[in-house]
Amino acid sequence: MNLLDKETWEIASFIVTVVGLPLAVVSILVDQRKERRNEEEESWQQLSDAYNDFLEVVLANADLHLRTRRDTPDLTPEQQERLAIIYDMLIGLFERAYLVAWEPDMTPEQARRWNSWEDWMREWCRREDFARRLPLLLKGEDPDFARYIARIAEEERTALPAA
Repeated sequence: MNLLDKETWEIASFIVTVVGLPLAVVSILVDQRKERRNEEEESWQQLSDAYNDFLEVVLANADLHLRTRRDTPDLTPEQQERLAIIYDMLIGLFERAYLVAWEPDMTPEQARRWNSWEDWMREWCRREDFARRLPLLLKGEDPDFARYIARIAEEERTALPAA
């Protein structure tokens, strides 16, 4: 059998077409899926790191008592300014997380990750002064995000027992 004859080339071409091409397509799709998962994981890690950085700001401003549900009474003008800036930072972080990580039809893995963000949003929406300032904080933010967190704030407000 001569490797250069026409029949051999036709058989080889047929094998590549029937076996090689589908295998190459499957390989490309698997690589793309793996790359997409890696990108999602990297985005999640960056957002998670940003929230941890935010918590360091909260810790550095312990005098504001941000980890409680109630307003911090008798804040000085300087403390009120710091509180406003911290809440602006938090809304910006929540909006970024929403724009990057939220999707209407999430995979179980995406939903698991997103639930952490929703839990954090709910936690902050339970804080009296944050919930009260929320409409002002949401001015100029993404409308879908604003509706999303406003709904969460309303759910948390109605779920809390009366003080």
